Amino acid sequence: MSSSTPEGLTAAVLTVSDSCARGDRVDLSGPAVSELLRKKNFSLIGTEVVPDEQAAIQTALAYWVKEAQLVVTTGGTGIAERDVTPEATRAVCERLVEGVAERMRNQGASKTPFTALSRGVCGIREKSLILNLPGSPTGAIDSLEAVIDLLPHALQLLSGNTKHE
Repeated sequence: MSSSTPEGLTAAVLTVSDSCARGDRVDLSGPAVSELLRKKNFSLIGTEVVPDEQAAIQTALAYWVKEAQLVVTTGGTGIAERDVTPEATRAVCERLVEGVAERMRNQGASKTPFTALSRGVCGIREKSLILNLPGSPTGAIDSLEAVIDLLPHALQLLSGNTKHE
């Protein structure tokens, strides 16, 4: 599989963090994810920081899928009480793409056993893909790197380009 990304693919990054939303902590994961997406030739059309509140996450996801083909979240995927990003993602998605999340966890398991505690999902809303990444910069980048070369093909399929060569 080619590691190059076709031009014209758009992405948005949503950081889910109470402390970043309050301004108590600087967001490191969102910018790291944004940089990797740019390096893979995605056009980054926006970023946003929201608190760990399901309604706020759902509202942001519903907005960004109308603007971007790929919406990547970082944060809120663990097992703490306020980690509700997967629930918010499931609530706005029409279908899940289980294999993408499975691949991220499978690849991550070789680096840390804590990958097993990640509950991130990948789903489809309309013609966009929503991908949940962990909140730590390292976890977010490792997870995105595990699947980034699959994403252009998935987005082409969602856009209606289903021709097989």
